Amino acid sequence: MTKKPVSFLTKFLAIVMIVSMLLGGVVAYAASSTRTYTTAPEIYQLVRDGYNKGEQGPISITKGTLKSGFSSKTVYLVTLSGTELVFNQSTEVITDLLSGFNLQSPYYFNVVNVINANVPRGANLILAGHSLGGMIAQQVAANSSIKTRYNVLNTVCFGSPLLAAGFREGTVRRLGDVSDPVPYLSGNLFVTPLRAVLGLNREDGHYYLTPITAHNASYSRADLWGKYDVTGTKYGGAKLTLDLSTRTFFQCPIIDW
Repeated sequence: MTKKPVSFLTKFLAIVMIVSMLLGGVVAYAASSTRTYTTAPEIYQLVRDGYNKGEQGPISITKGTLKSGFSSKTVYLVTLSGTELVFNQSTEVITDLLSGFNLQSPYYFNVVNVINANVPRGANLILAGHSLGGMIAQQVAANSSIKTRYNVLNTVCFGSPLLAAGFREGTVRRLGDVSDPVPYLSGNLFVTPLRAVLGLNREDGHYYLTPITAHNASYSRADLWGKYDVTGTKYGGAKLTLDLSTRTFFQCPIIDW
């Protein structure tokens, strides 16, 4: 007599869980697990998970704890991957051009909307992105609604040009291989050349004849960038412990804003 109600309840709960995932994003890890990250290349690998051909999306949010010295803070890590040609995903060349001139784009609006909808107001944020993703991260760190609702602690950019200088909240670290040309490809190179050049933390990965490889492979090298901590600070010593069960990916459609 009790089997049918139990079966119905099980199916109902399963449907609710599926709908919740579709509305809120794709949860990457079902089981509870934590991991501590200490270097910038480890954060870069998390950013690269966004290159998934649109199956999960280029945006991810993970809850964690940032420890630096005697300070410990609850944070939300937002990772943003870069240019990827995927149908109906706003990580295409047009977004590169818009961002290069510090103009708003669908990617930018998607990230702002995702943060506002999925991160508690008043929370601490760490933004990290590669290439275009790092450009969007800088724009988000300068967004007025984000700065009003959240505390942007750090923005870490891998192979990204300078954007939104003077308006960003928190500390911004741009990491760029000496053979990677992308960190100079924005209008800021002409508007604020000293900031665009001197604000870049450079390391030599010896990719002199392969700049594309430098742009994609350099930042995963612990021998090259392992001296930079999770906030992009050289010899900084900050550690980030993430609860990977909270990691959620979000789609980034081309929308009419």
